[in-house]
Amino acid sequence: MTLTAVALVVMVIAVLGSAVERKIDKLNRRTAQLTRKVDLILEHLGLEEPQPELAPVRALLVEGKKIHAIKAYRDITGADLKEAKEAVDRMG
Repeated sequence: MTLTAVALVVMVIAVLGSAVERKIDKLNRRTAQLTRKVDLILEHLGLEEPQPELAPVRALLVEGKKIHAIKAYRDITGADLKEAKEAVDRMG
């Protein structure tokens, strides 16, 4: 195999690996979104306690640190900015 062919194979593998990685990341974010929605439904129906892992977010809201609360929500849940802002608005 020539050096050009090897470089081409390496480049194709890198592109395919990157595409797979992006797809997995997208699926992970979607799974996190769906999990949060199901949790909210269960909480609304009184079938489950509120999410204890979001206690730091609630604490930041009590302190009046909404932007920090949104960032904490994103860090904890993996939500995008819009979804995190909406969730924190619902909490506050």
